[in-house]
Amino acid sequence: MADQDDEGETGLESVSAPVRGEDPASPAIAPEDGGDHSGRRRPRWLVPVVVAVVAVVVVVAGLVGWRVVESRRHGAALDSCSRAVKTLQAKTGPDRLARYREAAGVKEDQVKDAKTVVAMARSVKDAEGIRQPTVRCKASMSTGDLNEAADQARKIDGKYAAVARAAKAVIASRDAKALEDAKVALDAKKGEASRLLADSDGRVADNATRDGLQQAIDQAGQAEGGKAKAYRDAAAALQAAIGRVNASVQAKSQSDQKAATQAQAQAAQQQGAAQRRQASSGNGRRGSTQSRRPSSRPSGNRGGGGGGSSQAPAAPSAPQGGGSNWRDRLKGNTTGGNGCNPDGSCGIG
Repeated sequence: MADQDDEGETGLESVSAPVRGEDPASPAIAPEDGGDHSGRRRPRWLVPVVVAVVAVVVVVAGLVGWRVVESRRHGAALDSCSRAVKTLQAKTGPDRLARYREAAGVKEDQVKDAKTVVAMARSVKDAEGIRQPTVRCKASMSTGDLNEAADQARKIDGKYAAVARAAKAVIASRDAKALEDAKVALDAKKGEASRLLADSDGRVADNATRDGLQQAIDQAGQAEGGKAKAYRDAAAALQAAIGRVNASVQAKSQSDQKAATQAQAQAAQQQGAAQRRQASSGNGRRGSTQSRRPSSRPSGNRGGGGGGSSQAPAAPSAPQGGGSNWRDRLKGNTTGGNGCNPDGSCGIG
């Protein structure tokens, strides 16, 4: 036992014995900051300076962070505003505005459903008229202004979305009525063309016009589709063919009338010539008959051997001194010297 105690004490002494060359008074652990181990104190101004520097760093870091955050917010607001304005511009471009104005000008009697016209007028009123919006987004604007502009663009976009829907309904209703009217008009024109084709048989100056009309009728029967233009074009072709046939009918009518007038004039001319020849022949016969007929008047000197005068002798004037007239003297003349008979009558032979 005594030996064990001696060994234990010896072991402890060997463990606690200092290493040769070391100062037993020095600390076992040296300071990490390498500070002076002589025991001198730090200056009093060092702590406030350190604190101030730390505060400045914190403030600067905060400002930088705030600027970064604000820049991101501004960029997001600018992007949102730009997208809102772009969407609005898609609904309010020049072509769209022209279509809205076209729809706004459609009347109730031009559409199949008059309610579409009423809805269009209401949407235009809500949009405060059809005009180009003036919403702008600029990088120089503040974040708040950009957000306000974006909200305004979205609000106007909603109103013009209603205008676009109403305009589409009006145009569709108008086109539907136009298509229906075009079909009805084409059917009526085909009926007119068919009647003219039947009535004009043998009454045209050029039968090729009737062939063209028949061809136009056949083509009109093939018109189809959902556009009124196809039916309008077919009706226009029919109208042109109808016009050519009518012109040919009129030309033949005028030609026939002219021929009839010429025939009447020729007949009248021939009749007049025949009448003139007949009149000339009758005048010749009368003249020949009169030249062969003897004069009914006796010659005044026939009995007295006188000349050839064909006029009757003038009655002698009563003698100035006698009481008897010339008849008394003639009665007393029995010699017949004046060509009269004793009874007072005168004659030939």
